[in-house]
Amino acid sequence: MKIKDIMSKKVVTVELDDNLRVVKELFDKTNFHHLAVICDGKLCGIVSDRDLLKSISPNIGTMAATSKDMATLNKKVHQIMTRQAITSDEESSVRDAIHIFNKNKISCIPIVRDGEYIVGMVSWRDILRNIEKTMAPEIV
Repeated sequence: MKIKDIMSKKVVTVELDDNLRVVKELFDKTNFHHLAVICDGKLCGIVSDRDLLKSISPNIGTMAATSKDMATLNKKVHQIMTRQAITSDEESSVRDAIHIFNKNKISCIPIVRDGEYIVGMVSWRDILRNIEKTMAPEIV
């Protein structure tokens, strides 16, 4: 089976100079855990919800939040993103993706065309969902 058969084709993107307030709003509004960072239409990095949580004050969204806490949302995406994203292409096999997940400490793979244009994302959850769909129901 090919990656293109299971990848999420809906990709949410941000740009290098977007601030973390934009990133937080996107994570809050969507069910995504990774955003593609785009430069001139090409993938130049990835930012995860974990990257965001490590970069902003834990007091944000609470009564204890100060103006200093809120200022952490003014950081830019390029300050926290992973620049050397590990990618794959849509013609790669699911087995190749599993190998990438097992070899690297990542939970999402940007899927690119021509080595730079993002066309989708695949997570280990996508693979597990697909395995679940293809398994025969257990007979009780």
